[in-house]
Amino acid sequence: MSDQQILAALHAQALPRLGSHAYALTGSYSAAEELVQAAIVKAFSRKRGFRDVAGAEAYVRAAIRTLHLDALRRQARWTGALPVLAREESVDDGTAAVDGADLVARGMATLAPRVRTAIALRYIEDLTVADIAHAMRISEGTVKGYLKEGRARLGSLWGVEAVDDDEVVEVREVRR
Repeated sequence: MSDQQILAALHAQALPRLGSHAYALTGSYSAAEELVQAAIVKAFSRKRGFRDVAGAEAYVRAAIRTLHLDALRRQARWTGALPVLAREESVDDGTAAVDGADLVARGMATLAPRVRTAIALRYIEDLTVADIAHAMRISEGTVKGYLKEGRARLGSLWGVEAVDDDEVVEVREVRR
């Protein structure tokens, strides 16, 4: 018999037995089908000199077992290596930044226009109280009042206690 005839006879006679054998190993119909297909390809991809269907079936059955055990070993190796290969920290997908920006935008929208301007100039553009007063053409005391009002409003929205600028100590390098 030629390899083509043995393959056709194997398919007609032994395929249900081979599928049952593979299912017993894997516990999954789809994995069993994949395993039988891979074993048949392995058996018939080279000239093996099968004399009959029984010899081909025995070879395919052994190939099923070997392929399954190899897959289990490979899976065990990867499962063991996965904690080493995987990063412990998560990849930043940017949602925290978007959420934070959205929270700031919603909070700023609740402020009165002049208070919002003072807060933006102080904390986004990093201007001093004097520079804000000069830019808005108001007194420094009014700017401080706007900043205090804005911090209190935003702090209450975000559940944070407001801190005055006076409590923040700024360290600057002194040149000699």
